[in-house]
Amino acid sequence: MELFQDLNLNKFLLQSLEEMGLEHPTPVQSEAFSVIKSGKSVLGVSQTGTGKTIAYLLPLLEKLKFARIPHPRILILVPTRELVLQVQEEVEKLSAYQNLRVQGVYGGTNINTQALELESGADVLVATPGRLYDLALNGALKLKHVLSLVIDEVDVMLDLGFRFQLGNIFELLPEKRQNIMFSATMTEEIEDLIDDYFTAPHRISISPSGKPLENIRQTAYALPNFHTKANLLAHLIKDEEAYSKVLVFVSSKKMADRLYDTLTEKRIKALGIIHSNKSQNARIQAIEGFEEGSQRVLIATDVMARGLDLQSISHVFNFDTPVYPENYIHRIGRTGRAKMEGEAILFYTEMEEESKLAIEILMNKEIEILDLPEEVEISSKLIPEERISTLKNKNPHRNRKDDSPGQAFHEKKEKNQKVNQGGSYHREIAIKYTKPKTRGDKNQRKRRT
Repeated sequence: MELFQDLNLNKFLLQSLEEMGLEHPTPVQSEAFSVIKSGKSVLGVSQTGTGKTIAYLLPLLEKLKFARIPHPRILILVPTRELVLQVQEEVEKLSAYQNLRVQGVYGGTNINTQALELESGADVLVATPGRLYDLALNGALKLKHVLSLVIDEVDVMLDLGFRFQLGNIFELLPEKRQNIMFSATMTEEIEDLIDDYFTAPHRISISPSGKPLENIRQTAYALPNFHTKANLLAHLIKDEEAYSKVLVFVSSKKMADRLYDTLTEKRIKALGIIHSNKSQNARIQAIEGFEEGSQRVLIATDVMARGLDLQSISHVFNFDTPVYPENYIHRIGRTGRAKMEGEAILFYTEMEEESKLAIEILMNKEIEILDLPEEVEISSKLIPEERISTLKNKNPHRNRKDDSPGQAFHEKKEKNQKVNQGGSYHREIAIKYTKPKTRGDKNQRKRRT
């Protein structure tokens, strides 16, 4: 088994790791070390608890040399105050024997106090995007010396709506810098961010095993649309004894709200919801209610459910088929824990069939497809996103590549192709009174007149 000594770390970092009780690097730490140390930009996808923070801190601190620059050279952006404190503590532990200055800034506290603290200098700065931008605009912080930018928990960052603030921060940073992003899940928003701001980062993916636990039974239903999915879900979970603790994953906050409202209309009781647009108190109440049993069904997005330690879940529903197959493995891993039996049920439409196939390829296993119960109504009602998709496919007015002029098309006649030159009189006057450039031009003009 590989040791941290095998990474050729300096003696200061090795001593810090020893005091932290760490001997062996995790897979993401081993794979990321040489790539980040080389200066390449990186996108790392690895589940929570795999050591992502140390994975990017070790190579960055290894190559950071002492310099009398008061402004940060490593900038680490995280989505919450709690993560600022957590990452700052990790940096301080690892750099205990190095002469480095570490600062953390976040909202909810006095900005002037933080500005004063920054006057003493910071080699490594850990920050939330909003407070960082405010300090930069106030002139309390200069970002022109940043060599490496880290966006930790980038999926949470985007889900919380920090995309606009990130764009503003990028404009204040040097164009030539190393970009490092780490996430527990891969989303389309992350792909869009990469396309807009970064150039082909090196990708590191330490996914959970493609083989789920054997004690998780996996089944799937092929369904035409959202409302039929909702009808089936409501039909199944009405059996409170069999479906005693149900976690329902959806693709977005909007879809979570829509499903919650739909199930409420169908009089599904003990129903909870959690996503980043909900207040902190509402989220805490939803989690506590789900754990205590007062809420039997919890609707959640990938990002908000990821860090929750939820126990004894009887069923996991994939109401939307995840685009990234690794997310499916992570979702269904919430059931079947501690050698208990668990069930994972996947709903997919024709548009999601390709994503289902990708999941089966990752697992090297086909998911059993069940027939729709006769009691469940097949709805013809479509949500706006489904109507838009249908219109795009069936629009009779869209241009086609094979469009070509028909028989009624003809070229203009020759007389209609002439360019209006202003009339013969205007042309003659223009020639007569044009200022000659040379004597030859003058003689030429006389001959014309």
